[in-house]
Amino acid sequence: MIRKLIVAGALVAAMTAPALADPIEGNWKTKSGETAAISACGGSYCVTLKTGKHAGKRIGKMTAKGGGYSGTITDPAKDKTYSGSASISGNTMKMKGCVLGVLCRSENWAKM
Repeated sequence: MIRKLIVAGALVAAMTAPALADPIEGNWKTKSGETAAISACGGSYCVTLKTGKHAGKRIGKMTAKGGGYSGTITDPAKDKTYSGSASISGNTMKMKGCVLGVLCRSENWAKM
């Protein structure tokens, strides 16, 4: 009887647990054609450009939140940082950056 209760409790916990975000780590092709590497750093995920004019520059930091990611993202050409979010579906990541939470721009990145 106790074993059945434990199994039932585990099933309920699994069904009510929040969805985990799809893995963000790896190399991504940005909208402008550069390669961005996303890797774990201090409990978050750092976004660093590997190619292009701004190669080596860290352009973001994200934390897993629910089924996606949130943090900051920097436009390296303008050197402006925005609040950001990312959601992943298969090999596509939708990156979104906002100013004051209302003026937003998004772009899709492809997993390499």
